This record gives sequence, C-alpha cells and structure tokens, in this order.
Amino acid sequence: MSESVRLDKWLWAARFFKTRSLATDAISLGRVIVNGDRAKPARNVKLGDVLEIDNGADQWEIDVMGLSDVRGPATVARNLYEETDVSVARRVAVAENRRLYREPGTTIKGRPTKRDRRELDKL
Repeated sequence: MSESVRLDKWLWAARFFKTRSLATDAISLGRVIVNGDRAKPARNVKLGDVLEIDNGADQWEIDVMGLSDVRGPATVARNLYEETDVSVARRVAVAENRRLYREPGTTIKGRPTKRDRRELDKL
C-alpha cells in the first residue's frame, strides 16, 4: 500500500461522502480542512493528518489512522480514522440541541397552508 492517498478518494472510502464527486465538491467549497489549511481534491492524505470535515449535516475533526482508496464495508471504513474528543463532545451537544429545540417548520409536509402559516407566525 502506498504512503498517501488522494483526499477525495480517502473521504469517499472512509464513508464521509456517498460519492467521490460529492467529496470533490465539498473540498472545492472549502468544507474540508487538512492540518489547518484549505485543500484541493488531489492533495495527498498521510497517516497522522488532522482533517476538519463539514458535510452539511455534521462536522467532524478526525485523525487519519489508515489509508485506503477503495470503498469497503462501514466497519472497515471506521478503522481509517479516529474522531477527536472535542469533536465527539461538539456533535453530542448539537444533537441534544436538535432534540430539545425542533425547527417550527419540520412538522409541516409540503407547502404550508394558511393555518400552518398562522401557527408559524405565532411562534
């Protein structure tokens, strides 16, 4: 196995993104930071690198523990990285906030009716 792997391939193999093109788009938009610097999709990831990843739904700060450019089972992908304690605590706090405070519009399916609109305005 080589000592480095393309960033977009690694993110796809580690299952942070469903497709390589989604990983490439996120990297290009600056949502993936490698060792404190913005990166390009072709940047090589090495063991020990620190990545900050924002895929839209969650944010992670991870240490690279293994390299792979092949997407395998989730159990294998989980061994490619280790999430930092700070990142775990932050994600737990965000999940708890989501549980306690739900967005007012999440219960409405489709376009709001006049009645739904009035309920939203009350809040």
